[in-house]
Amino acid sequence: MAKVIGMVGGLSPESTIYYYKYITEEYYRRFGNYSYPEIVIYSVNFQKFVNWMNAERWDLIADELVRVLTKLYYAGADFGILTSNTVHAVFDEVQKRSPIPLISIIDATIEEIKKAGIDTVGLLGTLFTMTKDFFRRKLEENGISVILPSKEDMEYVNDAIFKELVAGIFLSKTKQEFIRIINDMKERGAKGIILGCTEIPLLVSENDVNIKLFDTTRIHAKKALSYALTD
Repeated sequence: MAKVIGMVGGLSPESTIYYYKYITEEYYRRFGNYSYPEIVIYSVNFQKFVNWMNAERWDLIADELVRVLTKLYYAGADFGILTSNTVHAVFDEVQKRSPIPLISIIDATIEEIKKAGIDTVGLLGTLFTMTKDFFRRKLEENGISVILPSKEDMEYVNDAIFKELVAGIFLSKTKQEFIRIINDMKERGAKGIILGCTEIPLLVSENDVNIKLFDTTRIHAKKALSYALTD
């Protein structure tokens, strides 16, 4: 019997929808006959998390994630996923305190990068994800070099994420800027690009650029489904 997936959603709702859609469609593709996985979703108040991030209160973020995961546990979830790259800054702490096992978006992404045989990647995400070391450190520990956008481009990407993407606003001019930033990192030596914010894949895809993209949302959702189907 498949394990029940617990999703900490709402970080933002747009990416939570993407997770849910991918997992259910992939499950149906494999099994058919109205077969869908059992999923428990707890959608949080994203504004609280944004406020805590801006105040550097990662301790409160960890506490809230543990509280939500406990609710998912009592609702029947067998394991959990945090549907945001940024909150993985406290993944190790949360995992220690969680009543259910967790699947890391970073570990799943590193696994895919290694499979692709790539040793240098560009990293796109929120300012927290790009400037804090929680994602970069794990990449470098696995022999993967990291290239970041320029300071100005990092600020542009962060603003676009919080002012547009998390609100479901996807503009052509923003897409073109993201493509420019991706191409700039490619010219500086990146052999692949991590879309390290779960909303970015809703804006750009491999059809838009001539470089391997690592869609962390899809990678994470795929890993969660695989784990749900293992004994």
